[in-house]
Order: sequence, then C-alpha cells, then structure tokens
Amino acid sequence: MKTFEVYKLAPIEPVKASGCKIWDKNGTEYLDLYGGHAVISIGHAHPHYVEMISAQLNKIGFYSNAVENSLQEELAQKLGELSGYPDYSLFLCNSGAEANENAIKLASFHTGKKRVLAFREAFHGRTSGAVAATDNPKIQAPFNETANITFIPLNDIKAAEKELSTGEYAAVIVEGIQGVAGIYEPEKEFLVELRSLCDKLKVVLILDEVQSGYGRTGKFFAHQYSGIRADIITTAKGMGNGFPIGGVLISPMFKAVYGMLGTTFGGNHLACAAAIAVLDVIKNESLLENTTSVGEHLFAGLKGSKAIKELRGRGLMIGIELNDKYLTIRDRLMMDEKIFTGTAKYNILRLLPPLCLTKAEADIFIKAFERQIEIIDNE
Repeated sequence: MKTFEVYKLAPIEPVKASGCKIWDKNGTEYLDLYGGHAVISIGHAHPHYVEMISAQLNKIGFYSNAVENSLQEELAQKLGELSGYPDYSLFLCNSGAEANENAIKLASFHTGKKRVLAFREAFHGRTSGAVAATDNPKIQAPFNETANITFIPLNDIKAAEKELSTGEYAAVIVEGIQGVAGIYEPEKEFLVELRSLCDKLKVVLILDEVQSGYGRTGKFFAHQYSGIRADIITTAKGMGNGFPIGGVLISPMFKAVYGMLGTTFGGNHLACAAAIAVLDVIKNESLLENTTSVGEHLFAGLKGSKAIKELRGRGLMIGIELNDKYLTIRDRLMMDEKIFTGTAKYNILRLLPPLCLTKAEADIFIKAFERQIEIIDNE
C-alpha cells in the first residue's frame, strides 16, 4: 500500500522543532513563518505543552463522552475567560471543518430552516456541509452540490439584506479574516450592519475563526475588532498547537438537547490537555500582545517594498500580494533562505507564524525577503 497522493509535497522532511524553528532529517534549520497552516500557535514543542500532554498520557489518554471529563469543564472555563465569551457553551470536536458542520447544523435546528448565506472566496472546510459553503467548485464532489448555499461578495451588505430578507435562511457564515482566499478582512461597518440584520431577521450569525482565531490577529478572535458578538464561533487550528481539536462556542440562546450533536473523539483527555496548555501559555506569556507588536514590526519592515502590490492582514496573519516579477520568492525563501511561508492563489504569500515569533526572527525574514528581491532584479 502507498499513500493517496493528493498533496504536492516540498522536498523537505521536518523531524524536530522548537519555538519558531524546524530541523529537517538532514539537520538543516528552517525558520517557520507558516506554522503548518496557522496550527502552531504557542511554538513547537513548548515545555508546558509537552509536559501537559505527557502527564495526561500517563494517566488516561481517551475515554468516550458517555462519562464525565473535568478537563472539558476546565478548558471551557479558561477559553470563556480568555476569549471574552464566558457566558457561552462549548462543544468540542476534532477539526475546523467539523466545527463548521456542527455550527451550521445547530443553526438549522434552532431556526427550522436550511439555507445558509456564505461569501465568495470563502473556505470553511472539506466535509460535506463545510465544503458546500466553500467557494471552490474544484473541491466539491457532485454529492456536495446543494441549492441550500448562496454566495455573495464579501462586504456587500445590500446583497446580504436582499438574500436574508427572503426569510429562508438559517444562518450566515463568515470568516473573521478570509485566509485561504488571500487574507481579506470583513470591514468593521459591514460586520456591524450584518449583526444588526441578523438580529432583525432572526438569522444565526456564525463567525468562522478557525484560522483567524486564537490570538492570530492580536485579539482572541478577529471579529472582535468590529465590536460585535457572534451567535456561534468556530475554532480549531491554533487551539491545540498541533493536536487535533476543534470547538464551537455557542450563545446562551441555543438550548442543548441530548443527542443533538455528538462525536467519538472530540474533547478527549489528551486533546483537552493540549488545549488547556495552549490557553495557559497564551495568557502567561502575553502572546496576544506579542502578536500585535511583532505583527506591526513586520508590516513596518515590509511596507513600501517594490515586490509588494498589496499588504493585508492583522497581527501575525499577513497576506503579501506580490507583483508578477517576484512570484518565485516563496520557493526561493524556502530553498535558499530556509524560511517556511505559505501561499494563497498564485501570487499571495501568507505569513502565519507561531505567536511567539520575536522581532529578531521577523527581521531575519525581512532581510531575506529584501535579499531575494535584489537577486531577482539582478538576474
């Protein structure tokens, strides 16, 4: 048997990591400014994280949700406190796609309706309902095609009002910042008006914070820059710092019913230990403040570069739209400068480093970026 080849792989095999650094099997050191798709939030192999998981594994690693698990209660309490949603309930699952599936299902249960309004260029996951709400036909099988999803342009409040006024919608789902699309942010006024519209028409507002949450932008959730509160918030990626876990934060207006939602592995002992460790480190090491400070440093260092068509994002969720001449920079950074970054589309570089990134490490990237521009110009 061999693996099912659905990924285009870089010729690098990481075997060790610490903080924002990775070493491959040949001992070559890399600076990680991508965090495995924004997953590594508190840094690779953080001592507290390793200790928490190791200690839990020596006690009990897993049992089903048919019995009590006080770690779930501890996680919910700490997440509510740090996120600013202490009055919400938490449903634990395994991934961002699963979190979005359950969020949509919950909204449909609550309203008795089945249509969902989503936005062009959105990405919400690859499972059935989540991929239907993802604006990418290439990853939708015929089975996933449904008339229950409508896509409109991001920040178009008139289009949103036109659709929602039909009275057919259970929910609106929107990313705190569109990540896969290339780091596009909903405008503050748009989110405020959308929140008001959902209140007026009794539509559930779901904020997908799978990539943009957990401190990635300098606030715990990206939508908090607008001052609104969502009815449901979904999270995953940075929640477990590499251990699979997802969560759905649920407004008090929803009534829980036994059997409404369920999961085999969600909220298991090891996952909860990992997630609690992440929250401890974010709080104790002031990573929200660090994210804001280092993010501003990166923006200042990159601003005005002739290679950049547009610079977008907040905190350590940065999109660098490149001018055509410099589209090879990402590969050059990886192979020549030993720096991991990500992409979106063909011309956008994504920076999603661990939130513990230092200004000194940010400067390594800025200097390497400038160096590669000079090399390209001289070719």
